[in-house]
Amino acid sequence: MKGEVVYLYAFDVANEIITGKVKEVLASTPVPFEIRADHTLPKDIPLYKPLAIEHSPLSAALAGMQVRPLIHVYDVGVVSIAMRIAFDVKSLADLMPLHNIQLANGQRLEHAARDLCIEACKSLEKAMIQAAPLPEPEAYTIFCLTDIGAKQPLDAWMAEHRQDIAALLTENKPGILSEMQVAEVLRIHRSYAHTDLTIIDWDAALTIDLTGYVEDTLYVLELANLQLEEYRVMDQRLDRYLNKAYEDIQPRKFQLFGKYPAILRSLRTLRVDVTKLNDEITHITKFFGDWYLARVYLGARDRFHLNQWRNSVEERLKQIDALYTVAHTEISNQRMFWLEMLIAIFFAIDLLSIFLLKK
Repeated sequence: MKGEVVYLYAFDVANEIITGKVKEVLASTPVPFEIRADHTLPKDIPLYKPLAIEHSPLSAALAGMQVRPLIHVYDVGVVSIAMRIAFDVKSLADLMPLHNIQLANGQRLEHAARDLCIEACKSLEKAMIQAAPLPEPEAYTIFCLTDIGAKQPLDAWMAEHRQDIAALLTENKPGILSEMQVAEVLRIHRSYAHTDLTIIDWDAALTIDLTGYVEDTLYVLELANLQLEEYRVMDQRLDRYLNKAYEDIQPRKFQLFGKYPAILRSLRTLRVDVTKLNDEITHITKFFGDWYLARVYLGARDRFHLNQWRNSVEERLKQIDALYTVAHTEISNQRMFWLEMLIAIFFAIDLLSIFLLKK
């Protein structure tokens, strides 16, 4: 069996990255990333085209293996790091150690990816809008096979190796999973021809293409992974707003001036981001055009529970927005009350002055 394992790490580093301003990243000139259109699709599909940078290889702890880092910069403010390791093994069980790879210096891959992202962000500093502290990445592992060592249809191969595939994707020993769990792991799978197959689980995926080209499927899974990262970061931001909302909306005497308008503007900006992301998730075929890639994406969306994340973020955003709107309305009412009181006082003073002057 030949192929490579791809470790994806998505970092939501800013509200937006103006990719047109990016001239150099990590001392390399980035180029627009494009996938090869192998399936029937419209000619004018508006696919994302992130900037791609290939970093010099790193040595892995396993003898003879090198890690090939690839960096993708998306205009939605996400930097995606892919660590790729080629392999040649006898069976699926031999791929199990690749779940936990370290570099030759003892550094874990996720830490190396974080360091690369930090260095990349230094190069992107002038192109980043509303840069944020580096979050924990959304990680995902994809095992890509271009040779399975057997000449048989892939659906028959999957049926024969059900236990081994499920064990690999869930990091378990072969044979210990129940048939129900195996069926759940293999539930979301997609195939276009007899030469390709993609199985998507929560923490890892297996994609096979005997023609040797897996970049389109990798790209779709990377998009789903970075969207999950965006929702996760939005959810954390809403957590902070929610924790702060209780203190902010406590009634205070003579609170005629507050920061609610600024907070409401910030929430409305976040709502625009959520709306844009929701549109991509709801109308994904509009962005892919390719029905097969759209089906792969829909499978990933189902497995990553992106719809549930969307509903949760939308509902909490509405609740926080409503809380601050009510608080802001109360302050506005207080202002109007005191303004009316001042007008009444000045009117009384004016009448008193007129009465005294007449005397």
